Amino acid sequence: MYAPGAKEVILVGDFNMWNNTVQPMKKDEKGIWNKIVMLLPGMHEYKFFVDGEWWHDPKNDQTCCNQHGTLNSVITVS
Repeated sequence: MYAPGAKEVILVGDFNMWNNTVQPMKKDEKGIWNKIVMLLPGMHEYKFFVDGEWWHDPKNDQTCCNQHGTLNSVITVS
């Protein structure tokens, strides 16, 4: 996730019960935030919580609507 000006980015999704405190990411020297997560096979919905704001993944065009009327990013693990 490229967000060089962000102070905090957290990976949030169905794999962590949408808890915006348990998967903080780390920023590298180029402003890219990273996090390695082990996922079970199947479809997973996720978002980034960037400085208190919800962002879908700008690098992933696979999305679905959520119950709040916004988009979640989707990844499928085989």
